[in-house]
Parts: sequence; C-alpha cells; structure tokens
Amino acid sequence: MAKLLHPKATAVWLVDNTTLSFKQIADFTDMHELEIQGIADGDVAMGVKGFDPIANNQLEQAQIDAAEADPMVKLKVKPNKAAEGEDTRRGPRYTPLSKRQDRPASILWLVKFHPELADAQISKLVGTTKPTIQAIRERTHWNISNIQPIDPVALGLCKQSELDAAVQKAAAKKAAAGEVMTDDERRKLVSTEQSLGMDPEPKIPSQIEGLETFTLSGEDSDDEDEKSDSDYADAESFFKQPAGGGDDDDSSRD
Repeated sequence: MAKLLHPKATAVWLVDNTTLSFKQIADFTDMHELEIQGIADGDVAMGVKGFDPIANNQLEQAQIDAAEADPMVKLKVKPNKAAEGEDTRRGPRYTPLSKRQDRPASILWLVKFHPELADAQISKLVGTTKPTIQAIRERTHWNISNIQPIDPVALGLCKQSELDAAVQKAAAKKAAAGEVMTDDERRKLVSTEQSLGMDPEPKIPSQIEGLETFTLSGEDSDDEDEKSDSDYADAESFFKQPAGGGDDDDSSRD
C-alpha cells in the first residue's frame, strides 16, 4: 500500500481547499478525527503550509469530487511504482543522533541480562555493529569503565515486543541445540505479557519483616513451662528464701 507524503500538511490543504468531512480526511491521512478538527479550528498544525496532493500526484481531483458528493466514499493514495518494495526493504536500524551515545549502555545491558542473544540480534535491536558488540562483550571497549547497563526499551532504541521476540527466538534456538538452561535464565525468557499475567507473589506484612527465620523451639518452651509449674506450685514456695540465705544474713549482722 502506498504511503502518503507529509500527511499533516496534506490534511491542512484538504481542510482549506475542500469540503470533505473530518472522517474522510482523517482516514486518508491516517490521523485522528479530532486532530483534523483541531486543524480546522486552528489549534493544531499552526504555521504548517498546506501540501497539495493533486499537484504532487498523490490524489486526483475526480476522487475529491466524488468524496465531496458522498461522505461514505474513501480517498485512496495513487500507487507510486518508484516506492514499491520500500516496506520490505531490510537494512540496519536507523538510530537518531541524539540516542547514538546511549547504544553502548544498551548493548552492555543486553549482553549482561540476555547472554543468549546473538550479535546479529543485538545489532538489529539497537542498530549497532558487531565489532562494537564484541568489544563490549570482551570489555575492551575504550569507554567500558564509564558504561552503565541501561534497558534499550527505556532508552527508546527498540520496542518491548521486539526485545521479547528476539529473546524467545534465542531461547527456542538454544533449546533446539539441547542446551540446559538454569532457573535464572528461564525467568529472563518470560515476555512482558506473560509476566503481567502472572499472579502476584505474596508479600510479608511490614510489621513482621525481618522475622522470617525466627522460630520457637517446642521442646524449650515445654521445659520452661514444666520448670515454672514445679518451682512455683504455691505461694509459700514463691516467697521462700534460697537455702542458706538466713545464715548469710546473720553473718552479715555479726
């Protein structure tokens, strides 16, 4: 399917030069209907110059006329043979200049927490080169002492769904090779959707935190109960002085 060039500018032109409904323009430009209403009210795309889709061979006047006469008619972008196959083109991921300095941190995070990922997978996720990944794996990178591992999803270098897919693919490949994974490795292979669907782990009330290993021995408690019952069976035994206590008092008086 052909893609529209400058959709917001095209929406501005259609709002200013046609009587199309907001929904028709929104469907054609792949925008929200409220955004089109905002353009008409002057709250959105202020200062954006309209882009004529007819002069730029993206739309025909006959289509606009038919859509103005019937609100149910949908506009379609004219196919461009020069743009065919653009969606399926494969190549390295483009990383904006503002985020390229964060790639080493994301590579270190992937190497540390997902060692099952291959260099090709990491390169595809964050848009880097294999020599850079190898240098960080071997800790020979020139700035390795200052690099802190940061999640590439948090940095905006890839999507969580892409990371989950790469991890699941690496896990399947590892299982097919017959390698045994540890429990920690299995936990790392859980996707975000699976982790969100899990039951929450029971938490210890804050009042008894730190007492998880505190236990009472039944034998000791029984012995103490028997001792207390035998020693203080009646009031006289409770107030009775220790043996030899009277002699000590008499000697102290002398």
